[in-house]
Amino acid sequence: MSMRLGLARMPKKGEEYDVVIVGGGPAGLSAAIYTSRFLLSTLVVAEQIGGQLNLTDYVDDYPGLKKIQASALIRSFKAHAAMFNPRILELVRVTKIEPDNSKPYPRYRVRGTRGLDVYAKTVIMAVGSKRRKLGVPGEREFAGRGVSYCSVCDAPFFRGSKAVAVVGGGDAAFEGALMLSGYAQKVYLIHRRNQFRAKPFFVEEAKKRDNIEFVLNSIVIEIKGDKKVRSVVVKNKVTGEVKELEVDGVFIEIGFEPPKEWFQEIGLETDEYGYIKVDEWMRTNLPGVFAAGDCTSMWRGFRQVVTASAMGAVAAYSAYNYLAERGLYEPKPLALKKAGLSH
Repeated sequence: MSMRLGLARMPKKGEEYDVVIVGGGPAGLSAAIYTSRFLLSTLVVAEQIGGQLNLTDYVDDYPGLKKIQASALIRSFKAHAAMFNPRILELVRVTKIEPDNSKPYPRYRVRGTRGLDVYAKTVIMAVGSKRRKLGVPGEREFAGRGVSYCSVCDAPFFRGSKAVAVVGGGDAAFEGALMLSGYAQKVYLIHRRNQFRAKPFFVEEAKKRDNIEFVLNSIVIEIKGDKKVRSVVVKNKVTGEVKELEVDGVFIEIGFEPPKEWFQEIGLETDEYGYIKVDEWMRTNLPGVFAAGDCTSMWRGFRQVVTASAMGAVAAYSAYNYLAERGLYEPKPLALKKAGLSH
């Protein structure tokens, strides 16, 4: 089967699926594996396959894989999902999800770019959330080559480094600095103010570490390097002083931005931070709509490939049960026969 999934034929207008999965990261692709195994007709719609994995270089914390390039892990996820023959659309953005009452059973109309206009008996939201970026020269160029957006994920790759920098003043930044202090010889914690949003416990612990240096009232104005990060340029907002710190890595921990307004437009209930509220079975407040991964309020603050994948599997199981309990489950064994997985 061709892996050029982004070039898949667009569905005909009005086609109906048992489940439409919005998002192509670990949560969305894991959900697709399970919905297809449950013999549900499945459509995956994603702007970019891989999600946040596209922002990192290596992954060494996924069970069974000691160390793998993020791009290789994305290909593996795609290949595994494709094996069960869901339809996977890349480079397509869902813009509207609305209830449709034209049938004797509940369903949703899903519309998006490139003329997407289909119906879904269930929907799984797995759109993730976008990490806030600094927007400075060098950030994009060195993403995955020293610039990281997940200290918990990438700290082990900097074992023995002379110095790294963490940007931010919240819990994630301090947790990252504390973890990195066990790997790197020196950690610069760069924050634009002299007060922190992080829990006092984290702040006090960081102050106790001899190899954590606070760079306060300062902002990053440039990240420099060659094939990888070599230094970070910071400016003191009070004095105007500019200095360059030699570092092997820059960890940007300034938060996430879920598409809160879009979620609320759909009718999804969100928490105070804009993440979709779900229960332990990934059910949202809307019947037949489930959510998984970084876009949810579940395990907020600990966002990993393994947790997103687990949530995707649970959401798929819940979608299957939702359909079965309402007599809407009509197994589609053809896809598994094509894949040589049924008798």
